[in-house]
Amino acid sequence: MKNLNLTEWALRHKQLVYYFIFITFIMGIFSYLRLGRMEDPDFVIRQMIVSVSWPGASARQVEEQVTDKIEKKLQDTPGLDYLKSYSKPGQAVIYVTLDDNVAEKDIRPTWLEVRNMVNDIKGTLPQGVTGIAFNDRFDDTFGCIYALTADGFTYEEMRDRAEKIRRTLLGVPDVKKVELIGVQEEKIYIEMESNKLAQLGVDPNLIVSTIKNQEAMAASGMIETSSDNVYLRVSGMFDNTDDIRNLPVRANDRTFRLGDIARVERSYADPIDPQMYYNGQPAIGIAISMNAGGNILDMGAGLNKAVAQIKKDLPLGLELSQVSNQPKVVETSISEFVESLREAIIIVLVVSFLSLGMRSGLVVALCIPLVIAGTFTCMQLMGIDLHKISLGALIIALGLLVDDAIIATEMMSVKLEQGWDRFKAACFAYTATAFPMLTGTLITCAGFIPIGFAKGNGAEFCRSLFPVVAIALLLSWVVSVFVTPLLGFKLIKTKENLGHDTDIYDTKFYRLFRKTLVYCLCHRKLVIGATIVCFTGSLFLFKFIKQEFFPSSLRPELIVEMTLPEGASLQAAKDEAQRFAENLAGDPDIENYSYYVGKGSPRFVLTVEPNLAANNYAQFVIVAKNLEARKALHEKVNTLFAESFPNVHGHVKVILTGPPSPYPVMLRVTGYDHDKVREIARQVRNVIAANPHAANTNFDWNEKSKAMHLTVDQNKARMLGIDSQALAANLQSHLSGAALSEFREQDKTVDIVFRLDRQDRQDLSHIPI
Repeated sequence: MKNLNLTEWALRHKQLVYYFIFITFIMGIFSYLRLGRMEDPDFVIRQMIVSVSWPGASARQVEEQVTDKIEKKLQDTPGLDYLKSYSKPGQAVIYVTLDDNVAEKDIRPTWLEVRNMVNDIKGTLPQGVTGIAFNDRFDDTFGCIYALTADGFTYEEMRDRAEKIRRTLLGVPDVKKVELIGVQEEKIYIEMESNKLAQLGVDPNLIVSTIKNQEAMAASGMIETSSDNVYLRVSGMFDNTDDIRNLPVRANDRTFRLGDIARVERSYADPIDPQMYYNGQPAIGIAISMNAGGNILDMGAGLNKAVAQIKKDLPLGLELSQVSNQPKVVETSISEFVESLREAIIIVLVVSFLSLGMRSGLVVALCIPLVIAGTFTCMQLMGIDLHKISLGALIIALGLLVDDAIIATEMMSVKLEQGWDRFKAACFAYTATAFPMLTGTLITCAGFIPIGFAKGNGAEFCRSLFPVVAIALLLSWVVSVFVTPLLGFKLIKTKENLGHDTDIYDTKFYRLFRKTLVYCLCHRKLVIGATIVCFTGSLFLFKFIKQEFFPSSLRPELIVEMTLPEGASLQAAKDEAQRFAENLAGDPDIENYSYYVGKGSPRFVLTVEPNLAANNYAQFVIVAKNLEARKALHEKVNTLFAESFPNVHGHVKVILTGPPSPYPVMLRVTGYDHDKVREIARQVRNVIAANPHAANTNFDWNEKSKAMHLTVDQNKARMLGIDSQALAANLQSHLSGAALSEFREQDKTVDIVFRLDRQDRQDLSHIPI
């Protein structure tokens, strides 16, 4: 440091330093405009979902024949942390979670290997296992969600309009994916009365085969002429529901129209599909996710422009409302940072001007935007976007980066007041302070190293804290040795003819400071004792400070989860959700609310984990007007669950700042004996519930779902030519319905479903076998 004086080099090459100052400002401005904007930093979600369907199997059969086999195979997954599975009647859901040490670049190849391993054992699974699905895009975040509500329109008309809106929004820059939520699938039901069929002597299987053959898609041949290929098309395909009603059915030497012996109705799926509601009205949700590295503010502006045009074209009775607006949240965060930056500069200016004087304070103030501009440039080069963590790091750095400039300026001012010439005073500031400043800067940066190189989602979430702080502080040191002396050389003026022997510290303030310092040095035991007492007292008071690594978010959303007993129908969940919504109507603390029946909301924030579909589940997303309103709503909802919803398990939570976690404390009890596991789990629950700090203690697996067992006399069944498979298939088709064919209409297909009349479905004795 003594042999190479960087300040001296800067003063001898002023024009080059001015050039780099100008270039840094220009690059910083362009980098700031091009930096990606998002609410939360990206972190890798090392989780994949494997779901398998086995229609007709019980939960125990699914567990033993499907889930266990797949889990045993997946235990060979490289980098596996743990497997978690749910076995339900007819379905297995397996969560594959990788260890935090698995690098991001290895995750996609690992998911491909998981697919291959499951496909390798597909042949060992029982017959009838279908629908093996893999979801390795569990981290898609739909930051913008719109709700399309209607007055006087059907679900299908809403879906049709929502599909057109989806195609329009896909053209907005930075939009990656647009999904529709709460769509109700249309079906054409053919319902027959068993009594009428018996009177006419019509075999239901005859009707089934007639419909299948009529709508079957088959090639009819081609005639090759001298100039063209002419394809033959056979008429008779269904064009509308009237064609289905008019379908002739030949039975017992008689011909009937299908509409004469059955009711043909175009309706929606029964039981209903998962639904979405906005402010109590049925809605079709339109969820939008952003491309990786995109600017959410630009996307938000593009969406606002597109939505404004869409609203102009909407028919009277349709309304498009925004449910989640992440661009606005990010814009608020950016505005808060700019405001904090402005306040920091003003504070530094005031303190610097009061303590250093007008010109010395101006030197310090001019260095701040230069360091910030350089930091933005480095962030752009390193791919660090503007989000909660990087903005927080910049605000932390603002309080530290001015120290080096103040030290260099103060040292130069002191030497100038002692009569030194400008060039020598500036060079001495480097000789005396450059190495101590660099050492202090590196020590401060080292304090953030554990965050920068730790493992886990929490560390990934905070990872940008270390590089941003380190960049800002190192740049502040570079500026203090190159730029600060140069600006001080031009701007700082001091009193003339003070001489080398002038004592600039002979003032009232410094005399009082010296007297205090001498007293402390002469009474060392007293000072050290007081220090120990203060330190001990601080340790005692530390326990009164709330400790949490990731605090609650400042977003106004309140998330309310409603879980009915296992086996409850989706209709029951819908009824309870509607009853809950009635209690929210007209609440002055609510800006708006949406709720989802049969499935949770899409991931509208990266730190919120979506819930998979479940018939006994409903979720509310309530947007409060402010944080005080959110707190009042939290208390109101807890009171509602305690007083008005005894059969519903309610869970109220706010969005966290950090990786998601359903509950603060979660324990797992495992074992081979199901009853013993339940018994131990109840004991653990009782111990936890006894803790006064614990609330809402519950299980995620305990209840048994209801089932009706039909005992078949196998001897009689064989004599009648009926086997168990045929009986089960008949029950399935007559009670729940069986898809016979497809009705093709424009760009969609509608299943044609055969089942018994509703009254007959309530009485098993009327089912024809």
